[in-house]
Amino acid sequence: MQAAADKRRGRHTGNRAEAADRGRVAVGCRGNDRSGGHGPDATVNRPAGEDVILIMSAVHRLQPGSRPQPGGRSLLGLRVAGAGLLAATAAIHLDLYLTGYRTIPTIGTLFLLQVIAGFVLAAAALVTGRWLVTGAGAGFCVATLAGYLLSIWVGLFGFREVSTTAGIVAGLIEVAGFAVLAVAAIQDLRRLGVLARLPVRLRSGGATVTAVGAAAAVALVLLGTALAGAGSPAAPATASTGSGQRVVKADRIGGVTLLTNAQGFTLYVFAPDPLNKSVCNGGCAAYWPPVPGPVTAGPGVTGHLGTITRADGARQATYNGHPLYTYIADSAPGQVHGNNINLNGGLWYDVKVAG
Repeated sequence: MQAAADKRRGRHTGNRAEAADRGRVAVGCRGNDRSGGHGPDATVNRPAGEDVILIMSAVHRLQPGSRPQPGGRSLLGLRVAGAGLLAATAAIHLDLYLTGYRTIPTIGTLFLLQVIAGFVLAAAALVTGRWLVTGAGAGFCVATLAGYLLSIWVGLFGFREVSTTAGIVAGLIEVAGFAVLAVAAIQDLRRLGVLARLPVRLRSGGATVTAVGAAAAVALVLLGTALAGAGSPAAPATASTGSGQRVVKADRIGGVTLLTNAQGFTLYVFAPDPLNKSVCNGGCAAYWPPVPGPVTAGPGVTGHLGTITRADGARQATYNGHPLYTYIADSAPGQVHGNNINLNGGLWYDVKVAG
């Protein structure tokens, strides 16, 4: 019996050893699976911490808004840049409006509307960033630039613009604003899937940049062409005496006797000018063309007429020592749009003639 018990004990011990060996083999196989094997237990026997991380990651990916939208950062950058450009062109128009354009009929009102629209669109583009807002901003830039070009080429509401530094800078900003805001609007439409029905080649980022870049290039060419053909308008022609001299006269305008040229355009003096010297040059002289000298007295003129030499060598007429100018906003005889306005560095006044 003892022998039989020993035999059973030995068999049981052997079975346990054999089971242990099988367990070691299984562990070894699973270990190989974790390091790159393809066994059935490869994904079952991960450490518990790894499983938790995977589950949390999957949940995070399913949460709305947890993943950044494609092009999100670039779209934000375009919005900020576009808003800045809109604010810049609005600021330029505000400065021009406050320093004289508000006195020009119709044009002054349009400038004020441009200022308001520019700042409102800049704020909206920065806050909302919706394609409708950025698209409206791009359209605003195009409309403002078109108005400037038309005022140079043919004039608007009786007012013809000239080439100035402020106008050139505003035009360049408007071209850049159009490009940036147009790309922002198209990117937002692509993000929303609105352009999904278009062919792939038309809705790609490269196609967008190419199309907008081509439109901006055309705008730059038109701006350059307009500025090249624009200049400081000559003072309205004056009649001449038999000796070839120009004539100034006294005309009754609005119940007051004012100094005018032979065609009846009002003449002005610039408060910052010292006697017998003009400090209105460059862009100032573009808006206030100097009256060429010498001139002779026509009917009703009682003051002293003289002539000075300007910084550019041109001759300019004076009245009692004050250099004389016309104003480009006066589009017809008898207008006095330049009186008592602060523009180009100082106040301007018409010249009253004692009757």
